[in-house]
Amino acid sequence: MTGQVIPHEVLGSGSERALLLHNWFGDRSSFGPMREHLHGDAFSYAFLDCRGYGEAIGTDGAFTMEEVAEDAFAVADHLGWESFSVIGHSMGGKAAQLMLLDAPSRIRSVIGISPVPASGFPLEGEMWELFAGAAQNPGNRRAIIDHTTGGRRDDTWLDAMVSRSVERSSAPAFRAYLDSWARVDFHERVKDNPAPVLLLAGADDPALGAEAMRSTWMQWYPNAQLEVLPDTGHYAPEESPEAVAVAVERYLGR
Repeated sequence: MTGQVIPHEVLGSGSERALLLHNWFGDRSSFGPMREHLHGDAFSYAFLDCRGYGEAIGTDGAFTMEEVAEDAFAVADHLGWESFSVIGHSMGGKAAQLMLLDAPSRIRSVIGISPVPASGFPLEGEMWELFAGAAQNPGNRRAIIDHTTGGRRDDTWLDAMVSRSVERSSAPAFRAYLDSWARVDFHERVKDNPAPVLLLAGADDPALGAEAMRSTWMQWYPNAQLEVLPDTGHYAPEESPEAVAVAVERYLGR
């Protein structure tokens, strides 16, 4: 598979570089609330739209985590970034691990924000139907977002999340990515990987919170460390943007 330079934008001009991969429900704008808390003098951040999302909504593809990883490398090459860290939110965290496997010498560290583990995510029966149906049914998207934020967000916040998700993702891409991030298991390939890893988990995330991190990522990456964000669900870059920015830059600048 050959990657292509997908739509992206760069914030900052610092020597410490990080590439950001978004979650299943949002394009690169989902990192918007945390951007104002990032320091571009010390760091450089590249925000990407996966195929089928944002400015790449009309871009054809296989819509797999492997393709996301290949495209991310194409962007890094385009920017002249030989080595960099990868920050992946939710499904973006799974693609980040493939990048680590494909080119370990280029990946300085991985930061996962409520990241999907290499084993995928168990969805069966009615739960699978809920997620699979979310491609066509905004009500399913709302139910998932409400559940994964601990039922703590108001109607206005939930409606805005769903509206943006529908407007900035194509239904075929949205549906196809689900199979790749949820059902593909490559955890045997990442066992005992020595890469530096930071995991940020929301205290109110019932799906990919601290317990899930400890039973997956923390078992496979001996140099992983976990930070739990209070009053935060699955969408930390939007729920607790300043806390995420502080944790990210503290780790990148370590």
